[in-house]
Amino acid sequence: MSWTDERVQQLKDLWAQGLSASEIADTLGDISRNAVIGKAHRLGLSGRPSPIKKKPTRGATILSLTERMCKWPVGDPKHQDFHFCGKTALTGLPYCAEHAAIAYQPSNSKSSKRDEDRSVGAA
Repeated sequence: MSWTDERVQQLKDLWAQGLSASEIADTLGDISRNAVIGKAHRLGLSGRPSPIKKKPTRGATILSLTERMCKWPVGDPKHQDFHFCGKTALTGLPYCAEHAAIAYQPSNSKSSKRDEDRSVGAA
């Protein structure tokens, strides 16, 4: 495998898109992951943070939650970016003020009035 101008440009484009060295090697074909890394280094392409070392940027994971943290789930549990709110929880509640306001809603006065009317009519 030789590095033609076309393949070098394709490497640069894929690298800029954030593909891993393995993904780039698969896309280019007939090349190893290490060859991609070596060429990227020789070309002076910018380094990227390792996806393995990536920490959640916000919220809390299930392992980092404490009793004083908001346990409101954020996102889809099937996705990697799923987390919990993590803000300070209100005393005696599992949620922060914002999420407690969503979770604990007062009963609707119209539905309460309707229920009272039904019970009076049934008596």
